[in-house]
Amino acid sequence: MELCRGTAFAWTSAISTSLPGNQPKQVCESRRHRVLVVCNASSPDKLTVSITGATGFIGQHLVKRLQADDHQVRVLTRTRSKALVIFPANDFPGVIVAEEREWKDCIQASNAVVNLAGLPISTRWSSEIKKEIKQSRLRVTSKVVDLINGSPEAVRPSVLVSATAVGYYGTSETQVFDEQSPSGNDYLAEVCRDWEGTALKVNKDVRLALIRIGVVLGKEGGALAKMIPLFMMFAGGPLGSGKQWFSWIHVDDIVNLIYEAIRNPSYKGVINGTAPNPVRLAEMCDHLGKVMGRPSWLPVPDFALKAVLGEGASVVLEGQKVIPARAKELGFKFKYPYVREALKSILS
Repeated sequence: MELCRGTAFAWTSAISTSLPGNQPKQVCESRRHRVLVVCNASSPDKLTVSITGATGFIGQHLVKRLQADDHQVRVLTRTRSKALVIFPANDFPGVIVAEEREWKDCIQASNAVVNLAGLPISTRWSSEIKKEIKQSRLRVTSKVVDLINGSPEAVRPSVLVSATAVGYYGTSETQVFDEQSPSGNDYLAEVCRDWEGTALKVNKDVRLALIRIGVVLGKEGGALAKMIPLFMMFAGGPLGSGKQWFSWIHVDDIVNLIYEAIRNPSYKGVINGTAPNPVRLAEMCDHLGKVMGRPSWLPVPDFALKAVLGEGASVVLEGQKVIPARAKELGFKFKYPYVREALKSILS
């Protein structure tokens, strides 16, 4: 793939110039932010990737991974000020931060688009929050799909990697779910069906990978960041019965999976973004306690969690055993297939 699309695209606010040695360059300038993007025609394997939800937990790790391999990144955001705090120009040279009015130009200048946007579900639910959880996903996904579909073929991205979640399958203590399993019938399953259905409207010439993501483990965010303080206070333990399944994945592995989906044409359709060895939540908490040197015998009762999260407590009080069958078929190598090693790497 080429990094730049030659003269087939143009920035609304860009000006052309040149570097020493006649190396092509484009300058994207806004009222408050200027970024230089160097397009190296001698590096055909270098990609340009636009990302929604880049300021989130997974998104920040993905931006760092792409930048480490010298790919160009365009952060598609609705709040430039927040994104610039997370991705300051000095630490993230070449990363373009683009507000919605600039998304079209970014997407048309990209080889791939990664869609991670959506309001976090780990919060207390109300009827309004539930509506926004769903609409935040559909709204951004629909906009991205429309912009891709409206792009001239010569500048249309070749791949869309769109996040979804294992909530698609509903919950069960006995069933095992893979990519061929039917959808559940609860609220989160409905959200995921509509979310995926919106992404499926993308042009058929665009390769689509739908990553159904499990509980992502990392120190800086996600569920683990909320569990660690409980263990530090010697109050950690299973949430609810502890019998519910916990389909998890290390943040490095989900980033690597998305990275492969961007680059590898075999990655298409639904792919479960979970580790190959899900555990019961009680086992997860036991491993966490041992790694941290803290007791994990005192369970957090259902009513306490519901008092904090309300209906949103169902995310952790109920679970599902999800297997990454498609990732295994594709030969994806998990860096952390077992939860104990994953926790050790995070907390070491």
